[in-house]
Amino acid sequence: MKVLLVNGGPHKNGCTYTALSEIAKELNNEEIETEIFWIGTKPIAGCIACHKCSEIGKCVFDDVVNEFAQKAKKADGFIFGSPVHYAAASGAITSFMDRLFYSNFSNPDMFRLKPAAAIVSARRAGTTATFDQLNKYFTMNQMPIISSRYWNMVHGGNPEEVRKDKEGMQIMRILGKNMAYYLKCIEAGKEKGVKPPIMEKITFTNFIR
Repeated sequence: MKVLLVNGGPHKNGCTYTALSEIAKELNNEEIETEIFWIGTKPIAGCIACHKCSEIGKCVFDDVVNEFAQKAKKADGFIFGSPVHYAAASGAITSFMDRLFYSNFSNPDMFRLKPAAAIVSARRAGTTATFDQLNKYFTMNQMPIISSRYWNMVHGGNPEEVRKDKEGMQIMRILGKNMAYYLKCIEAGKEKGVKPPIMEKITFTNFIR
């Protein structure tokens, strides 16, 4: 079993990475393989709603989004992390997730029924708004959301300060343990022959007739 942890921060080894590393450590302790995927600092275009992904099975902008999508197909769970920028997720991870999850409509099994969680890092405030923003991607894609004992957030202006946020780091550890538990439950269910629900054809209804 493998969990992909996405670092949506501009610093490869910054605050968001520090929180994700604490989660990864707990997952590894539970014998779950992990990979921290940094989206980098190159410009990531936003979704242009061209709908080409439904024809070719991937986004027309062949960049870090498609690179991650290939990894996502084989992953069993996901943690998406972002710093707080103006009480919202970073612009980079917002564009990344918009395109990633939109192109998922042509690859529904990439995320469907795979557990996910969001974590956020901030110096001070804007965490709950960012946390809510990120969780919406999961609810639209039939992904069980894994929780901890509080909202998944850490505070600090640099990695050292984040490590001093004892409650925040505990929340990350508990999240890792909970993710491992659910992955093992899913695996046990498969071994017992529990089958996932049959996927219905998606129906779109517009409000204006």
